[in-house]
Amino acid sequence: MKIGKIIKVSGPLVVAENMDEANIYDVCKVGKNGLIGEIIEMRNDKASIQVYEETSGIGPGDPVVTTGEPLSVELGPGLIESMFDGIQRPLDAFMEAAQSNFLTKGISVPSLNRTKKWSFKPIVNIGDEVIPGNIIGTVQETAVVEQKIMVPSEIEGKIKEIKSGEFTVTETICIVETSSGDKEITLMQKWPVRKGRPYKSKINPVEPMITGQRVIDTFFPVTKGGAAAIPGPFGAGKTVTQHQIAKWGDTEIVVYVGCGERGNEMTDVLNEFPELIDPKTGESLMKRTVLIANTSNMPVAAREASIYTGITIAEYFRDMGYSVSIMADSTSRWAEALREMSGRLEEMPGDEGYPAYLGSRLADYYERAGKVECLGDEGRIGSITAVGAVSPPGGDISEPVSQSTLRIVKVYWGLDAELAYQRHFPSINWLSSYSLYGDTVDKWMNENVAEDFGELRLEAITILQEESSLLEIVRLVGIDALSEQDRLKLDVAKSIREDYLQQNSFNEIDTHTSLKKQYKMLKLIISYKREAEKALESGVYLSDILSLEDLKDRIARSKYVSENQLHKIDEIYTNLTSSINDLISKVGEVNA
Repeated sequence: MKIGKIIKVSGPLVVAENMDEANIYDVCKVGKNGLIGEIIEMRNDKASIQVYEETSGIGPGDPVVTTGEPLSVELGPGLIESMFDGIQRPLDAFMEAAQSNFLTKGISVPSLNRTKKWSFKPIVNIGDEVIPGNIIGTVQETAVVEQKIMVPSEIEGKIKEIKSGEFTVTETICIVETSSGDKEITLMQKWPVRKGRPYKSKINPVEPMITGQRVIDTFFPVTKGGAAAIPGPFGAGKTVTQHQIAKWGDTEIVVYVGCGERGNEMTDVLNEFPELIDPKTGESLMKRTVLIANTSNMPVAAREASIYTGITIAEYFRDMGYSVSIMADSTSRWAEALREMSGRLEEMPGDEGYPAYLGSRLADYYERAGKVECLGDEGRIGSITAVGAVSPPGGDISEPVSQSTLRIVKVYWGLDAELAYQRHFPSINWLSSYSLYGDTVDKWMNENVAEDFGELRLEAITILQEESSLLEIVRLVGIDALSEQDRLKLDVAKSIREDYLQQNSFNEIDTHTSLKKQYKMLKLIISYKREAEKALESGVYLSDILSLEDLKDRIARSKYVSENQLHKIDEIYTNLTSSINDLISKVGEVNA
């Protein structure tokens, strides 16, 4: 094996000469301690290597050895419930090996446990023909997740031998007879992180990912297989919103990437997720979660690799036919790592110092989301929903990372610091946010929830937009200048904002709302508007309608009605119509 020699060290960037046999994206062992690095640029026989560990102590003359393989992740039983760093080193095993709570240079630990045995149950027989992606057996990884062991993408042939029983991830479980000889299959696969895993075809996503957050599900939905961005200034609630989506989103697997964020936020995830009981399974949420932590005090180069590690793990579970959600918090910190490495490579800077290829790198990541028909002949459908937080400096979304992201994703949940300061959570601004899946999801909602769901949604968002215009008039000339109809709109808009969009994540009932309850709540508020408009036309004074405080209080408190008592919302609706009808009949008696 040819050994190169370091000629320059600049932070996490190392330049080595005599590397003419190496290839771009090869993983290298750098220095006497064998630090892990990846070649990101080749010039003649000189290789620029980004090192994923602290580079203090290495210098010119130290050796560099290329492994000849790209940066890859290990995929197999043992992923779920694990916490990895940005290049898939398991942090608990790393801590044991280092005997320290901090990352220690030069320590090598396998990504998946090599000693733990897993119970493998084959579902194919000797003599069966298999193609890439076919499932040959299963491993019950956790109480919730059954991992499906698939034929690797380069193997096609006839099953020559298959075993059943307890195996480690490196033991052979199956031998396939192919045209080029016998191939062994283990419980584990390896896959390069920068290369998307193959699939048969992409499918247009139509089914929404239900999050239980009313402002998202009703107004700005994301489909299973879609991509969404959450830009917002410091303190607006990006991380909390992502936590809520991770907790309550109706996907089967959650991959959470803490990319350059504070360590205490990953600690919150680690503390909360095991305690949170998944409503669908009755088990801890960690039983279907993979965590990747590359916090702000960890090596900056590994931050750049972390989102690729996360999306590759997500693709692996997608290929089994699962719906997966991946949370990247935050892509701005990832872009800062990209900018730092670009600066050390002395590349021509683009806007605000970010490299010119920022947009294409972001697109590479988000385009790996989607709903697909998986490889194999079983007709499996899997999906990855990507949700990325963006942290623009000062909340200015005209900066490059936000703009590049918005060109790619179809859903924009714009967080508003003002709403956050008013304690309105989730602080998603209903005027600036949008979802390009709205029409598609409306059709799905009309078919699966209620036939007028889309109509109610459109009416509600129209009221909120009209409220914004009316408040401008109020600020100029006062509320007395408005007609009674317009003042009613302001009252209904206030109800939509405070009683529907605002949600209390600390309240066990209000933290998550089913689609059925969302529909009943929204219909109640819109019915109040329609009935009140009918009353105004019949000659009832607005002051009389607004004086129905007990009724309005019951509408406001409908959010605290539990899922198994939704008939109480129907009772409020009955009470609403009778109260308004009473007012109309009184006017009729007076006129008579």
